[in-house]
Amino acid sequence: MANSLNTITVDGKTYDYEEYMKTQGVKASEVGKKSELNKDAFLSLLVTQMQYQDPLNPMDNGEYLAQLAQFSALEQMTNVSDKLADVYSLVENIDSSVLVGQLSGMIGKECQWTNKVDGQSVTYQGKITGVSISDGAPSIIATVKAADGTEMTTKVDISAITRVGESV
Repeated sequence: MANSLNTITVDGKTYDYEEYMKTQGVKASEVGKKSELNKDAFLSLLVTQMQYQDPLNPMDNGEYLAQLAQFSALEQMTNVSDKLADVYSLVENIDSSVLVGQLSGMIGKECQWTNKVDGQSVTYQGKITGVSISDGAPSIIATVKAADGTEMTTKVDISAITRVGESV
């Protein structure tokens, strides 16, 4: 028989887990597919296993220790994963702060950018008046003079900028 982690006991009879699932109408391709097993589910399984063990043939203490070690490792991996997510968020915030600082240094300078209009690239020129980050995407705010002399403000994605300088 497979090790005790791959068995299931029903009505006092112990079955191989995969064989039991097949008898219950579960396809072989579905056996082993499961949602994420979190630490609470793991502990619940361990407690249930202890509760329903055969008192005349108890599990070996070594198996319990191995399962507790697995539980401890799972807990530690979960904590590491949570901390890595925190570090990732912190790095993203630092990157955004550095980018805003760099973009802020361009305020007051002239810039050129290219946008696609009706499938053709059109180059625009204007003066950078501000910086914006919307939904994590950095952009600049530029003031553009229209042909009739009126000024209008537009938001420009930084990937569209082709030149920045005192006079472009």
